[in-house]
Amino acid sequence: MTRSHSVSATPSAVASAQDRYQQVCKKVSKRLIGFLFVCFVLSFLDRINIGFAGLTMMGDLGLSGTQFGLASTFFYIAYIACGIPSNIALARIGARRWIGSLMIAWGLASTCTLFATDATSLYLLRILVGVTEAGFLPGVLLYLTFWFPAAYRARANALFMIAMPFTAGFSAALSGLILGLDGTWGLKGWQWLFLLEGLPSVLMGCVVFSYLDDRPQQAKWLDSEERQLLHNALEADRAAAPAAVSGDARSVWAELVSPPILLFCLVYFCLVNTLAMIAVWTPLIVKSFNTANSNELIGFLAAIPQVCTIILMIVWGLHSDRTRERRWHLVLPMLLAGAGWILTALSSAAPLQLLGVCMAASGSYSAMSIFWTTPDQALSFRARAVGIAVINAVGNIGSAVNPLVVGWLKDLTQSFGSGFAYAAILMILGALLALRLPIAKPEAPGSER
Repeated sequence: MTRSHSVSATPSAVASAQDRYQQVCKKVSKRLIGFLFVCFVLSFLDRINIGFAGLTMMGDLGLSGTQFGLASTFFYIAYIACGIPSNIALARIGARRWIGSLMIAWGLASTCTLFATDATSLYLLRILVGVTEAGFLPGVLLYLTFWFPAAYRARANALFMIAMPFTAGFSAALSGLILGLDGTWGLKGWQWLFLLEGLPSVLMGCVVFSYLDDRPQQAKWLDSEERQLLHNALEADRAAAPAAVSGDARSVWAELVSPPILLFCLVYFCLVNTLAMIAVWTPLIVKSFNTANSNELIGFLAAIPQVCTIILMIVWGLHSDRTRERRWHLVLPMLLAGAGWILTALSSAAPLQLLGVCMAASGSYSAMSIFWTTPDQALSFRARAVGIAVINAVGNIGSAVNPLVVGWLKDLTQSFGSGFAYAAILMILGALLALRLPIAKPEAPGSER
C-alpha cells in the first residue's frame, strides 16, 4: 500500500514542481530577456548600420564593392580574434561589469566611424568596433546558461535573438530616414547614421552596471525558494553535461578540438554566411530589384523579411521547447533558408525575389536560436565559456568571408545571383551536417531522472 501511495503521489508532485519552475523562469525572463533584448538591439544596430550607410558612403568615399565588403571582413576578423578572450574575461570578471564596459566601448567606436575619409580609415574604425563588440553575443549566450536550464532555453534564446531581425527591420526604416538628414549641420547622411545609432550604446552600457546580476544567487528580486528552484534545475543540467577528461587545462583544449565541437563549428560557419549576407547586403539587394527606388522605400522594403523572421522565431522556439525536440527544429529552417536563396537567384520578378529573402531570413535566424541550445550538450561545464566562444568565433569566419566573396562576385558578375547561389549551397550543406550533431532531447525540469 505504501508503494501504491508513492506512485500515485509522484505525478502531482512532479507537476507541482514543474509549475513552480515555470513561474520562476517566467519571472527571470521578464527581468532579463527584455533588458538583454534592448542591449542586443543596440549591439546589432552598430554592427549592421554600415550596410545602410553603404547606400551613400560608397559613392562619397569612392569605394568599390570589394572595398566595401572588405570593411566588414576586417570587422569580423577582429570580432573572431577577440571573442574567446572576451568570454574568458566575462567568466572571471562577471557579466555585469564586462558587458557594461563592452557596450560603452563599442558605442564610442561605432560613433567614431563618422570620421572615416577613405577605405583605410574605414577599415581601422571597423576593426575597432569588431574588437569591442566581440564579446557581447557569446558572452550573453554563456550568461543565459547561468539562468535558464536547457529545457527552457530555446524560447529564451528566441526571445533574445529576435533582436537581430527586429533591429534589421527597425533600422531599415530608421536608417532610411536618417540618411535623409544628408547635409544637416554639414554632415553626410551616413555620418548622422553612425552618430545617432552609436551613442545610445554608451548610455545603455552605464545602465548595465546597476541592473544585471551575475548569478541567480545574487538576485535580490528572487526569493530564497525561487533561487533554490533555479539552482536545482541548473545543477541537474550541470550533472547531465559531459564530464571533463581530467583536471588540467590541456584537457579543456582537447575537448574543444574534438570531432563533435568541430562539427558544431562547421554547421555554424554555414549558417553564419547567410546571417552575414542578410545583415550586410539586404539594403543593396533590395535596391537591385529596382534602382529607381528611394532610400526611404528601400528601408521599408528591407524591413519586410525581418517581420516574417520575428514571427517564425517566436513560434519555432516555443514549439521546440514544448516538444523538447532540437535536431529537426534546426535542420528544417536551414533548408527553408537554402530554398529561399535558390528562389531569389532563379527568379527575375521582384516580389518572388523578396519572398526568397523572407524565406532565407526567417529560416536562418530561426535555426540560429535553436542551434545555440545544443552545444553545451557536447561540452563539460568548465569548458562551456571557452567552447561557446570557440564555436562562435570559428562560425563567424563565415561573417568575415561572406562580404568579401559576395562583394567580389557582385563586381565580377554585376548581379547578386552568384552570391545567392553561394549562400544556398552552404545552407544545404550545413543542414546535412546538422543531422550528425550530437543532440539529445532535453529533460523536463522537475521530472525524475
